[in-house]
Amino acid sequence: MRYGRTASLAIAEFREFAGFTPCEQRYIKRSLDVGLGRQDAFKLWARDAEESASIRSQYIAYQELKTLRRDMPDETAFEGIEAFVGKLIRVSAFDLAQERITCFSAYRFLYERLLGAEVRPWLPAAFCGAAALPQIRPALRKELLQSISEAAATAPGWSDTAPSFFPEWVEKEAA
Repeated sequence: MRYGRTASLAIAEFREFAGFTPCEQRYIKRSLDVGLGRQDAFKLWARDAEESASIRSQYIAYQELKTLRRDMPDETAFEGIEAFVGKLIRVSAFDLAQERITCFSAYRFLYERLLGAEVRPWLPAAFCGAAALPQIRPALRKELLQSISEAAATAPGWSDTAPSFFPEWVEKEAA
Protein backbone atom coordinates (compact mmCIF):
# COMPACT_ATOMS: atom_id res chain seq x y z
CA MET A 1 0.00 0.00 0.00
CA ARG A 2 2.83 2.41 0.86
CA TYR A 3 4.39 1.94 -2.60
CA GLY A 4 1.12 2.85 -4.33
CA ARG A 5 0.78 6.06 -2.29
CA THR A 6 4.40 7.03 -2.96
CA ALA A 7 4.00 6.37 -6.69
CA SER A 8 0.80 8.44 -6.76
CA LEU A 9 2.57 11.36 -5.07
CA ALA A 10 5.49 11.14 -7.49
CA ILE A 11 3.12 11.14 -10.46
CA ALA A 12 1.32 14.18 -9.06
CA GLU A 13 4.69 15.93 -8.68
CA PHE A 14 5.64 15.01 -12.29
CA ARG A 15 2.34 16.44 -13.52
CA GLU A 16 2.71 19.61 -11.49
CA PHE A 17 6.22 20.16 -12.85
CA ALA A 18 5.03 19.51 -16.41
CA GLY A 19 2.45 22.28 -15.95
CA PHE A 20 5.12 24.93 -15.37
CA THR A 21 6.43 27.00 -18.26
CA PRO A 22 9.64 25.77 -19.94
CA CYS A 23 11.42 28.80 -18.42
CA GLU A 24 10.19 27.87 -14.92
CA GLN A 25 11.18 24.24 -15.44
CA ARG A 26 14.68 25.23 -16.54
CA TYR A 27 15.11 27.64 -13.63
CA ILE A 28 13.89 25.08 -11.08
CA LYS A 29 16.34 22.45 -12.36
CA ARG A 30 19.19 24.97 -12.39
CA SER A 31 18.28 26.18 -8.90
CA LEU A 32 18.25 22.65 -7.53
CA ASP A 33 21.72 22.08 -9.00
CA VAL A 34 22.95 25.28 -7.31
CA GLY A 35 21.07 24.87 -4.02
CA LEU A 36 21.66 21.16 -3.50
CA GLY A 37 25.16 21.08 -4.98
CA ARG A 38 24.18 18.39 -7.45
CA GLN A 39 26.06 19.54 -10.57
CA ASP A 40 28.32 22.31 -11.81
CA ALA A 41 25.61 24.81 -12.72
CA PHE A 42 28.03 26.93 -14.76
CA LYS A 43 28.83 24.02 -17.07
CA LEU A 44 25.24 22.88 -17.48
CA TRP A 45 23.22 26.08 -17.49
CA ALA A 46 25.33 29.11 -18.48
CA ARG A 47 24.61 29.88 -22.13
CA ASP A 48 26.23 33.33 -22.06
CA ALA A 49 28.03 35.80 -19.77
CA GLU A 50 24.77 37.19 -18.42
CA GLU A 51 23.53 33.77 -17.35
CA SER A 52 26.94 32.97 -15.87
CA ALA A 53 26.74 36.14 -13.76
CA SER A 54 23.21 35.20 -12.69
CA ILE A 55 24.38 31.75 -11.58
CA ARG A 56 27.29 33.30 -9.66
CA SER A 57 24.82 35.60 -7.86
CA GLN A 58 22.56 32.63 -7.17
CA TYR A 59 25.40 30.70 -5.54
CA ILE A 60 25.98 33.70 -3.27
CA ALA A 61 22.27 34.14 -2.43
CA TYR A 62 21.88 30.41 -1.79
CA GLN A 63 24.60 30.40 0.86
CA GLU A 64 21.72 31.16 3.25
CA LEU A 65 20.04 27.80 2.52
CA LYS A 66 22.17 25.87 4.99
CA THR A 67 21.26 28.33 7.77
CA LEU A 68 17.60 28.26 6.77
CA ARG A 69 17.52 24.44 6.93
CA ARG A 70 19.22 24.46 10.33
CA ASP A 71 17.32 27.32 11.98
CA MET A 72 13.76 26.68 10.81
CA PRO A 73 11.50 27.66 13.72
CA ASP A 74 8.60 25.58 14.91
CA GLU A 75 5.46 26.78 13.14
CA THR A 76 3.75 27.55 16.46
CA ALA A 77 6.68 29.32 18.15
CA PHE A 78 7.68 32.97 17.91
CA GLU A 79 11.37 32.49 18.69
CA GLY A 80 13.61 32.93 15.68
CA ILE A 81 10.87 34.08 13.30
CA GLU A 82 12.45 37.39 12.30
CA ALA A 83 15.84 35.90 11.45
CA PHE A 84 14.36 32.96 9.57
CA VAL A 85 11.63 34.81 7.66
CA GLY A 86 13.95 37.72 6.86
CA LYS A 87 16.52 35.38 5.28
CA LEU A 88 13.83 33.36 3.51
CA ILE A 89 12.30 36.52 2.04
CA ARG A 90 15.74 37.75 0.90
CA VAL A 91 16.55 34.48 -0.90
CA SER A 92 13.01 34.30 -2.31
CA ALA A 93 13.27 37.88 -3.57
CA PHE A 94 16.46 36.95 -5.39
CA ASP A 95 14.68 34.11 -7.19
CA LEU A 96 11.58 36.15 -8.00
CA ALA A 97 13.66 39.08 -9.27
CA GLN A 98 15.23 36.74 -11.85
CA GLU A 99 11.75 36.79 -13.49
CA ARG A 100 11.81 33.08 -14.27
CA ILE A 101 9.39 32.01 -11.54
CA THR A 102 5.99 33.50 -12.31
CA CYS A 103 3.62 31.82 -9.87
CA PHE A 104 3.34 30.61 -6.30
CA SER A 105 3.09 26.92 -7.25
CA ALA A 106 6.46 26.99 -9.10
CA TYR A 107 8.00 28.86 -6.16
CA ARG A 108 6.55 26.37 -3.66
CA PHE A 109 7.72 23.42 -5.79
CA LEU A 110 11.28 24.79 -5.80
CA TYR A 111 11.49 25.73 -2.12
CA GLU A 112 9.99 22.45 -0.88
CA ARG A 113 12.93 20.77 -2.57
CA LEU A 114 15.57 23.30 -1.51
CA LEU A 115 14.51 23.37 2.16
CA GLY A 116 12.35 20.30 2.76
CA ALA A 117 8.70 19.69 3.61
CA GLU A 118 9.08 21.50 6.95
CA VAL A 119 9.25 24.87 5.16
CA ARG A 120 5.71 24.63 3.76
CA PRO A 121 4.02 26.68 6.54
CA TRP A 122 6.46 29.56 5.89
CA LEU A 123 6.20 29.68 2.10
CA PRO A 124 3.01 31.77 1.63
CA ALA A 125 4.33 34.54 3.89
CA ALA A 126 7.81 34.51 2.34
CA PHE A 127 6.40 34.48 -1.19
CA CYS A 128 4.02 37.38 -0.54
CA GLY A 129 6.69 39.33 1.32
CA ALA A 130 9.26 38.84 -1.45
CA ALA A 131 6.78 39.46 -4.27
CA ALA A 132 5.65 42.75 -2.69
CA LEU A 133 9.18 44.19 -2.46
CA PRO A 134 10.09 47.18 -4.65
CA GLN A 135 12.90 45.12 -6.25
CA ILE A 136 10.21 43.22 -8.16
CA ARG A 137 8.89 44.97 -11.29
CA PRO A 138 5.30 46.20 -10.70
CA ALA A 139 3.77 44.09 -13.50
CA LEU A 140 5.52 40.95 -12.23
CA ARG A 141 4.62 41.86 -8.64
CA LYS A 142 0.95 41.91 -9.63
CA GLU A 143 1.22 38.60 -11.51
CA LEU A 144 3.01 36.91 -8.61
CA LEU A 145 0.64 38.13 -5.90
CA GLN A 146 -2.41 37.16 -7.96
CA SER A 147 -1.00 33.65 -8.42
CA ILE A 148 -1.35 32.61 -4.79
CA SER A 149 -4.75 31.11 -4.13
CA GLU A 150 -6.80 31.86 -1.06
CA ALA A 151 -6.51 28.17 -0.14
CA ALA A 152 -2.71 28.32 -0.25
CA ALA A 153 -2.58 31.58 1.70
CA THR A 154 -4.96 30.41 4.44
CA ALA A 155 -4.24 26.69 4.66
CA PRO A 156 -5.13 25.28 8.09
CA GLY A 157 -2.27 22.78 7.89
CA TRP A 158 0.50 21.43 5.69
CA SER A 159 1.64 17.98 4.69
CA ASP A 160 4.93 16.82 6.13
CA THR A 161 5.47 14.36 3.28
CA ALA A 162 8.85 14.97 1.68
CA PRO A 163 8.95 15.67 -2.05
CA SER A 164 10.05 12.67 -4.09
CA PHE A 165 10.62 14.14 -7.57
CA PHE A 166 13.71 16.32 -8.01
CA PRO A 167 13.92 17.27 -11.71
CA GLU A 168 17.37 17.27 -13.29
CA TRP A 169 19.18 18.21 -16.47
CA VAL A 170 18.54 15.70 -19.25
CA GLU A 171 21.16 15.47 -21.97
CA LYS A 172 19.69 15.62 -25.46
CA GLU A 173 20.60 12.71 -27.66
CA ALA A 174 22.34 13.46 -30.96
CA ALA A 175 20.04 12.77 -33.89
